[in-house]
Amino acid sequence: MKIDPELAATVAAVADEGTLDAASRLLQVTPSAVSQRLKALEEQLGRVLVVRSKPARLTEAGEAVVRLARQIALLEHDTLGELGLESERTTRTRIPLAVNADSMATWFLPPLARLSAAHDLDFDLHRDDQNFTARLLESGTVMAAVTSESAPVAGCSVAPLGVLEYHAMGEPAFVERWFPGGVTRDALAAAPFVDFDRRDTLQHEWLTARGVTPQGVPRHYVPASHDYALAVRLGLGWGMMPLLQQSDHRLVPLGGPPLRVRLYWQQWNLRSRVLDTIADEVAAEARRVLAH
Repeated sequence: MKIDPELAATVAAVADEGTLDAASRLLQVTPSAVSQRLKALEEQLGRVLVVRSKPARLTEAGEAVVRLARQIALLEHDTLGELGLESERTTRTRIPLAVNADSMATWFLPPLARLSAAHDLDFDLHRDDQNFTARLLESGTVMAAVTSESAPVAGCSVAPLGVLEYHAMGEPAFVERWFPGGVTRDALAAAPFVDFDRRDTLQHEWLTARGVTPQGVPRHYVPASHDYALAVRLGLGWGMMPLLQQSDHRLVPLGGPPLRVRLYWQQWNLRSRVLDTIADEVAAEARRVLAH
């Protein structure tokens, strides 16, 4: 049995665009043609590949087909490059990557800008906590990820990037109000802090290290890296700030041990010049700006 690359690419387009109509615009065919291609491949494989919800959702079988489609696209890109036929490509190559919010806000975008300027690449970034980005590799949603997991995902290679260091910081008036007698356990149990989202554990880890149980401590949720930093600077609460984001010298350090999050680059274990080029550029930027 062979899977038609065009049919596999159609499944990937539906996964990327979210609906059959949007996929049809990307592929420049009718929605009916997209539906017929999906149906043909599902009948051939004897499996449902896409749940027709809004947005469309891949089944486990669909994830496998999307991985194949992305690998074919990478190999085609590499082959045309080796033959000096990049200009023959009718479409640019889309590279889906997963990255944590703080890396995106501080150091990850400059290497992508350089790569996009030098190659015909469109980056599709998926933002998630560094503890969860590897899951997007497993599902085939992305080809590579910045992650805190050192153990390689099945079918992937892993390389260390460096350390993103965080310090507990507060706005001066906030610190004066909530910590008049110092950053004590009682004061920390009462002072509000800022959480990125409900999967963010950095503030909880720092409180625990200071002997404070995080449960019951007041908190605000601000799920965007730039807005999170702004919330701390405005005195909404204290928070763990990446060292790379601490250009505002008005913030007051609350002391205690910094938290060091070790980051890794995981990518599909596939011989691909374009993936290796991306990995090299990202690693070079990480060596320049991250702690080690």
